[in-house]
Amino acid sequence: MTPVNRRPVLTRQAAFAYIAASRAGPVRRDGLEDKVSKMSRRCELTGVGPMVGHNVSHSNVKTKRRFLPALKVARLQSEALGQTFNLRISNAALRTIDFRGGLDAYLVKAGDEVLSPRALKIKKQVKAKLASQAA
Repeated sequence: MTPVNRRPVLTRQAAFAYIAASRAGPVRRDGLEDKVSKMSRRCELTGVGPMVGHNVSHSNVKTKRRFLPALKVARLQSEALGQTFNLRISNAALRTIDFRGGLDAYLVKAGDEVLSPRALKIKKQVKAKLASQAA
């Protein structure tokens, strides 16, 4: 008798995990995860991203379009840490940072759900430094 070639049976949960892992791309094991920049059009501090709308012609024909945020790479200095960080932020976020009194004050007040992983790491370092200075 010859063996029959059968595909392995995947459960629903295993299938989703397999698909998610295949879409995530290769896993870096050299410690450069944070140094590799993802080119998403999203502000690292406010989480503002592209919005969808319509181009409306004179005859009122609507075609889909994307409204992209005005992003720029800004060198922001943390006074508590004594370091400068290059962050890709929107122009509105830059004005808000200036209004609130600097990067440290903005990060301490900002909610964790809108910050990027890099900004969260900076916020954690700033909070630890401010706590050690207060103690």
